[in-house]
Amino acid sequence: MRILANDGIDQSAKIALEAQGFTIETNNIPQAELAGRISEYDVLLVRSATKVTKEILDAGASLKLVGRAGVGLDNIDTTYAKEKGIAVVNTPAASSTSVAELVFAHLFSVCRMLQYTNRQMPENGVANFNQLKKTASAGIELKGKTLGLIGFGRIGREAARMAYGLGMNVIAFDPMISEAEVEITFHPEAGIPTFKKKVTTISKEDVLKQADFVSLHIPGGQGYVIAAAELNMMKKGAGLINCARGGVVNEVDLVEALNNKTIAYAGLDVFEKEPPVYDAVLKLDNVSLTPHIGASTAEAQKRIGDEMAEQIINFFK
Repeated sequence: MRILANDGIDQSAKIALEAQGFTIETNNIPQAELAGRISEYDVLLVRSATKVTKEILDAGASLKLVGRAGVGLDNIDTTYAKEKGIAVVNTPAASSTSVAELVFAHLFSVCRMLQYTNRQMPENGVANFNQLKKTASAGIELKGKTLGLIGFGRIGREAARMAYGLGMNVIAFDPMISEAEVEITFHPEAGIPTFKKKVTTISKEDVLKQADFVSLHIPGGQGYVIAAAELNMMKKGAGLINCARGGVVNEVDLVEALNNKTIAYAGLDVFEKEPPVYDAVLKLDNVSLTPHIGASTAEAQKRIGDEMAEQIINFFK
């Protein structure tokens, strides 16, 4: 069986699959050339970069399985794959901690103006040190603030767990979930017990109106979930974090809301187009930025690879 890991795969997963007799190619085939080469492979593994379109599925005469090394499946035509009898799997649990931690990296950044000082200090840190200190001293704490989660699946619940550990309040909206428990564990090796917090979801509008910070944990492909109307519902001084999917936030409306001080901050890991084409969102001092790295930690990539390898092995047993 030949596997094309077109967006790469963790080395431990590669070793595990090769030990079971699979041949794995990790050299990237450009999107434009993939349809012409995919017939050579039985399995196609992708992350977010490669788009598994109808054209590619039609060309994959030997394809039996498509794997998404991550959570979302919006870059795979799952409906057509099902029609073709091609199985599709993903790794929904493996990256939850990494993505949730990045949410808090952005939250800490905007609360203490790290994104601003990290831009200004190299150029102006000597001449304007005291002015920068005065500006950045207007930061706020997360403790006691309310984190609103749009989407309360695995990553949303992991973000909630971290928020509770920081002394935050949590509210959530999810059309598929009415109630969920969040398990909080502190130092189990020291015998400190686990406790659980029950979260009852509320309406999206109430989350937007009540939260000090709103974090998105939703799939892509559904159009704008946050645009001018939603931004205008948010509390003055609130912040928006998107480490979920590009295309769910209207970036033009977001920039306008930030410039008009309708909201105070944003943290973005994903963009409508990648690389971003609307560069106004990249130039604001009150926006914390990362280049789509939510699941890109060493630990997450190992978990993703191990989970994907296990699914492939079990599929072909």
